[in-house]
Amino acid sequence: MTIKAVVFDIGNVLVEWYPERPFDRILGEARRKELFAQIDFDTMNLESDRGIPMAEGLERLVDAHPEHAAEIRLWGVHWLEMLAPDLPHSAKLLRALRAKGMPVYALSNFGDMTFAMAEERYPILKEFDKRFVSARMGVIKPDPAIYQMLEEGVDEAPEALLFIDDRAENIDAAQARGWHGHLFETEQGLADRLMAEGLLTEAEAAP
Repeated sequence: MTIKAVVFDIGNVLVEWYPERPFDRILGEARRKELFAQIDFDTMNLESDRGIPMAEGLERLVDAHPEHAAEIRLWGVHWLEMLAPDLPHSAKLLRALRAKGMPVYALSNFGDMTFAMAEERYPILKEFDKRFVSARMGVIKPDPAIYQMLEEGVDEAPEALLFIDDRAENIDAAQARGWHGHLFETEQGLADRLMAEGLLTEAEAAP
């Protein structure tokens, strides 16, 4: 089936996501590695993506590790520094698709409050035709339910969707439903895929 819509992840596709950055800057890489080995930031972040406010999750970590309270709270204070920089060629590709009349959707594991912060920093996040944000849906990738919810929300067959994500397990889950998938590694790689699918010309896909 012809691709009728393109679905973008956000972190590491449109904007770099690197939580270690502010901790390395403030604490140094060695101390950051020690801290991340002791504190389960990953689970806290996933819970935020499911809809639990980040501030609540961080305070749970503080309660569990009061001796690291100041370091744990760096996550909230410097969150926007983790989501940087933007990937301008990816944004150009998204805009080129929309300019040709191709519907473009977001499907991202993201907290509610943090997504609001992100869209104010990066206006490209407001340019989707529809946005499917995990915290607002109550489910995260790669749960099959989140893909089904998007299908129903855009009224497209799975085979009509091309999904771009930086995590193989998320692509695998989408492809299991019949979606086309592109594992994002570089902006040029994405441009090449869009050209190969006939969605953009070489000039339209140029940086």
